[in-house]
Amino acid sequence: MAAPAMTLEVDGREVRVSSPEKPYFADLGLTKLDVVEYFLSVGSGILAALRDRPTAMERWPGGVRDDVIIATRADGKGEAFYQKRAPANTPDWVQTAEVTFPSGRTATEVAPADLASIVWMANLGTVRFHPWPVRAADTEAVDQLRIDLDPQAGVDFGMAVAAALELREVMTEAGLTPFCKTSGGRGVHVFAPIVGADFIEARHAAIAIGRELARRLPEQVTVNWWKEERGERVFVDFNQMARDRLMTSAYSIRPTPRGLVSAPLDWSELPDVQPSDFTLLTMPGRFAAVGDKWASMDDLEPGSLAAALEWFERDAANGEGEMPYPPEYPKMPGEPPRVQPSKKNAANWE
Repeated sequence: MAAPAMTLEVDGREVRVSSPEKPYFADLGLTKLDVVEYFLSVGSGILAALRDRPTAMERWPGGVRDDVIIATRADGKGEAFYQKRAPANTPDWVQTAEVTFPSGRTATEVAPADLASIVWMANLGTVRFHPWPVRAADTEAVDQLRIDLDPQAGVDFGMAVAAALELREVMTEAGLTPFCKTSGGRGVHVFAPIVGADFIEARHAAIAIGRELARRLPEQVTVNWWKEERGERVFVDFNQMARDRLMTSAYSIRPTPRGLVSAPLDWSELPDVQPSDFTLLTMPGRFAAVGDKWASMDDLEPGSLAAALEWFERDAANGEGEMPYPPEYPKMPGEPPRVQPSKKNAANWE
């Protein structure tokens, strides 16, 4: 018989945890309650990553197992799924915000204002959080520039680290203050606080910075959208800065049996770590010892995208302007003609 539900007091609120003994990461011997307690152990860090940000929930209500199928846009059937809209039973005390999708449709998403809300989301089976780069007060003002360094097949984490270290120099030259973290997989994520920009400006800045990085490391880095053109290089996924294309938050759990987590780092640490260093089991101890390595992000004066946008205009004048959007997007202003997928590359849109 399943263990009865329990109630935790978090930030002065009572939050119900159902089936606390349900196995969630069986290979690690961890239950649903252990996952909730993990998020509590990194509480100030995960709250800083999500506070006031509309957040899509990646829910694994049956626990994380190799045999679980995750529902996709094309096939809605699956035990695990992404939930963008706030559930119908969202408590009144959980903050929400309205966002606008590329289609023009709107939706109300959870935008957690406190740790209790995050625990409530974890009780729904959320192990990975996908926050928008905007705040609830103005969901059209992008306040984080996010760069996703995605190693392609045959490329290891070490090459992503080398690309990230050079990216730090590029972003600093553009007047930004970058922060790095592991993605939870083989990649590296680099974020920088920015003065509120619109989504097109933020994406153009990511394209321009990616192009500059690729020029400096042409054998290691690419911005080519089609997979067959990338080779064994690190791909700068500029479309992660497109509207409703969201990146994993700091301290989120990668839904694999090993329970790797997305770990904020000092730049000095990056060359000496491996993604496997940071798991559900190891992160609480690290957090207790060193705290949140991104704690200063929200205290900094946000940077301007002016320099990066000047780079974009310079490149456009030289024949390198707009790049393709994801295929689910409506035709965007200034976008070049889309290549019709062939049999060879039909599955390569990301």
